[in-house]
Amino acid sequence: MDILADRLKNLPSYLFMRLRDRIRIAEAAGVDLISLAIGDPAEPTPAYIIEALREAALDPANHHYPTDEHKGMRVFREAVARWYLRKYAVALDPEAEILALNGLKEGIHHFIMATVNPGEVVLVTNPGYPAYRANILMAGARAYEVPLLAKNDYLPAIDEIPDDVCRRSRAFFLNYPNNPTAACADIGFFTRLVAWAKRHEILLMNDNPYSEIVFTPERRLSLLQAAGAKDICVEFNSLSKSYNMTGWRIGMAVGAEKIIQAMCRCKENTTSGVFNAIQLASVKAMDDGDEEIETMLAIYRRRRDRVLSAFTAMGLSVEPGEGTFYLWTAVPDGRTSLDFAELLLDRAGVLVTPGTEYGAHGEGFFRVSLTVPDDRLEQALARIRSVSLR
Repeated sequence: MDILADRLKNLPSYLFMRLRDRIRIAEAAGVDLISLAIGDPAEPTPAYIIEALREAALDPANHHYPTDEHKGMRVFREAVARWYLRKYAVALDPEAEILALNGLKEGIHHFIMATVNPGEVVLVTNPGYPAYRANILMAGARAYEVPLLAKNDYLPAIDEIPDDVCRRSRAFFLNYPNNPTAACADIGFFTRLVAWAKRHEILLMNDNPYSEIVFTPERRLSLLQAAGAKDICVEFNSLSKSYNMTGWRIGMAVGAEKIIQAMCRCKENTTSGVFNAIQLASVKAMDDGDEEIETMLAIYRRRRDRVLSAFTAMGLSVEPGEGTFYLWTAVPDGRTSLDFAELLLDRAGVLVTPGTEYGAHGEGFFRVSLTVPDDRLEQALARIRSVSLR
């Protein structure tokens, strides 16, 4: 008997689970593998956040089901509103325009299940985060891939999307600062995007967990800063990258009230919210953590400069973006993305992500993460330098 649901038959395994499997296999074989493939900060969560968690976890009142179970604690939602107002001058109603999430993959799923019908088209960038396409498929919708090209600064050429596709499209998944290309959008693009989306009656979702991992302060933006954005847009953000809290699984959806409330209806029937103690520690992070963000940015900048210098000396071409802790690098002439990644794995013991894992337009590139400790990064660069790359 075939027990597999049809929706899973064409669903690929999740990229980062496959990468972790490669790491486990190598470790089991005694290989000293250095992974530059996964964006998981090596530095620990700051001590003051851990202390806030400890204090909250010791309070028996927090041992029950989460307060305001599906929406998130009121104090958490108020902290999100303060954070968005301070960071981006965006005013949010904690009651109607903010939803706590168990990480952003949950938000992606709730958004599409709440707003997109089977058979409808969802626009998605290529290259792009694989979870977008997977959730589109699970919802019975159809993905239309919009290329992100170097000649367009890795921004989608929205005016080149055919009118018939726009008429059939329900939503557009975006991600700026962008994973994997590290490109940042500016307010001019966001303003044009919102006007275009309103004209075509397309909902916008900006996946924005790297909002603070931007090396030029004025490029730290929210899509909600664009005029009229809150009419049709929802934005996801997270504490994972900004505060080294990837394992805590805490984030938020903010924006258009109708979208947030629709997502609430999905969430209240499928998940049970975030542990109160984690939410309370996250309040502390958002209120008091700006200095920690600047500390991490200095670390990523130093590593970024080091890799850029080393890759340039090796003849590898990199056009560094302004955001995220990734570098999107061209493979040497004559090699494919997968071929080059396999070369580094087999001959250098270094794992990078081939660009094609993010879509066909990722061919010719590989992604490097700067979230490894400095000494391991130096070891990885030395190993790559020892290999004939061409």
